[in-house]
Amino acid sequence: MLHLRIVCPPERTEAVLGVLRATAGATHLVLLPGAGLDPAGDVVEADVAREAADDVLAQLCAMQLDHDGAITLETIDTSLSDAADRAEADAPGDGADAVVWEELIARTGEESRLTTTFQSFMALACLLAAVGVVTDSPVTIVGAMVVGPEFGPLAAIAVGLVLRRWDLVRRAAFAIAVGFPLAMLVTAGAAALGETGGLFDREVFNGTQHQVDFVYQVGPFSLIVALLAGAAGMLALTSAKSAALVGVFISVTTVPAAGYAAVAAVLGDWGKALESSAQLAVNLAGIVVAAALVLWLRYRRNRFSSPGANGRPLAAG
Repeated sequence: MLHLRIVCPPERTEAVLGVLRATAGATHLVLLPGAGLDPAGDVVEADVAREAADDVLAQLCAMQLDHDGAITLETIDTSLSDAADRAEADAPGDGADAVVWEELIARTGEESRLTTTFQSFMALACLLAAVGVVTDSPVTIVGAMVVGPEFGPLAAIAVGLVLRRWDLVRRAAFAIAVGFPLAMLVTAGAAALGETGGLFDREVFNGTQHQVDFVYQVGPFSLIVALLAGAAGMLALTSAKSAALVGVFISVTTVPAAGYAAVAAVLGDWGKALESSAQLAVNLAGIVVAAALVLWLRYRRNRFSSPGANGRPLAAG
């Protein structure tokens, strides 16, 4: 269940209540007349089954309440109510399969920005990957995969492409285009200092049969894994199964490839540096393509099965 709170001008309150009363899947309806101070208006609250939320949001946005009032949505972790059970049973479809498009846009939009926190995580992940490379530690490589924040912007690019939100595409692409090179530059500097200080042996890196060589060895399975990971990641985002994202993070070699390329460049092994860069490019492209395809299929399915799916997501700027 999702908790919906609406602040609306008093003259539109009855229309809002009408939408909620007519929605199979809405319950726990509450009206607080005049409770809204900024923006001013009546406050209407309700609990809505996830599979019904998208239609409700589309109708509320059609009333311009996102401009003249406010609409907030949050997840309910626990609801002990027979009325809630009936609402979920009455709502068409299954909550696990429902896509709340406004929630998806807000979530990916927030994670697509080039912020200090994003860049810090990117640099730390690349540094971890570099440590895994010079120590031949697959465990450290996996740690770098988990720490890396790159899936957020990649998912945002896919969302922007499917919903024609070009502002989202530009912002996320900028985060990736700046985030990776800057993190690789920091990693290259750290690798140069490490070699100068004798923290690792160049000969160990140049040896053969390393456990982490898979990081730079690009091939057909690099693309296959990236496509599967992108599909799984978008499915997790759109079905509220966020626990599956961890599996996505540790299945693709984006950050490890960036770290490997930085170390290889510092040590003058341009062959491995180029292969690692190719691995990075293949993984980034594969994730975006698969994520966009999954989202497009879900959008098409939602469009023909739900009257609210043709609304706000495509029109929003």
